Amino acid sequence: MDCDVLIIGAGLAGSTAARMLAEKGRKVLIVEQHKHIAGHCYDYKNPEGITVHKYGPHIFHTNNKKVWDFVNRFTEFNFYQHKVLSYVEGNFIPFPINRDTIKEIYGIEIPTYEVNEFLKEEVKKSKFNDPPKNFRDAVVSQVGEKLYETFFKNYTAKQWERDPEELAPEVATRIPTRENRDKRYFSDKYQGIPKNGYTKMVENMLDHKNISILLGVDYFDIKDQINADFTIYTGELDRYFDYKYGKLEYRSLDLKLKTFSQEYYQPVATVNYPNDYDWTRITEFKHFLDEKSDKTTVCFEYPKAEGEPYYIVMTNDNMKKREQYMSKVNELEKTGKYLFIGRLAEYKYYNMDQVIEETIKRISEVK
Repeated sequence: MDCDVLIIGAGLAGSTAARMLAEKGRKVLIVEQHKHIAGHCYDYKNPEGITVHKYGPHIFHTNNKKVWDFVNRFTEFNFYQHKVLSYVEGNFIPFPINRDTIKEIYGIEIPTYEVNEFLKEEVKKSKFNDPPKNFRDAVVSQVGEKLYETFFKNYTAKQWERDPEELAPEVATRIPTRENRDKRYFSDKYQGIPKNGYTKMVENMLDHKNISILLGVDYFDIKDQINADFTIYTGELDRYFDYKYGKLEYRSLDLKLKTFSQEYYQPVATVNYPNDYDWTRITEFKHFLDEKSDKTTVCFEYPKAEGEPYYIVMTNDNMKKREQYMSKVNELEKTGKYLFIGRLAEYKYYNMDQVIEETIKRISEVK
């Protein structure tokens, strides 16, 4: 098989790159090991007419107009602003932390202009390393010990199956807080969910005469059969180099879907469970597109160690291995024939808009 550009992976990074290069006249071949496009954004309609996100909830949000304009070429968006509640001691409490959160947890009503000062006082009363050495330090240095214990400590332990003090501080680079009663989870200028789903958006992105796709095929099984001038890799970083420096750690999820014979299951799309039950959160998909049905489908998320790779694990050991692998990536990219991009290929956390932004930037530099 001959092509100008070989792309491993049909997620957002691979699909964005494919579209841009196809429009430059390059013949692109995408090899995707899943039997579907769109990566972890993949969604589908279930028998109840509800759009289900197979790999858990994905909400598009960005402040980058260039990225927003790009994705709007391939879909219309339903105006949706994500709201999250945390189930704490039998109550649904607003999250991220805002004035109402403080009222619920501390039993006090404070004006908007005093919220920052209140949190600073909470931080002063708390013990932590400065600069932060781990996840706990990073959170406590921003919101204090009580809010850390209430919302973050046990949730993080469930999510990562380790003590939060074993995780790098970068996991909690910025804890979102609101001085007012703004209950939106994201504050970006542009937010929404594709009206016809993410899968259709990516399908439209890949609908070009210069793009061919192989689905359900493992690149490593056929790599000797492909001749390409340029290769873009979006898969797992350590696997590309045959685990030369050891396996990188990923966290996975066991997603349990349940359909109930009622209009709604919970008041917002996502409810976190930091301290109760084995699951970390429940998502109700109907909220995203305001779909009408006398039934509702929800997703219970149970973190696990093995399986589909969802999250990188930012421990010192993993970050050291990443450095070694990225030095090999740099060697390949210097030849001008390779590009490694995306969450898995860079062992780096990206929001959806960030991976598209980075792909646009790097593909624009390809000659």
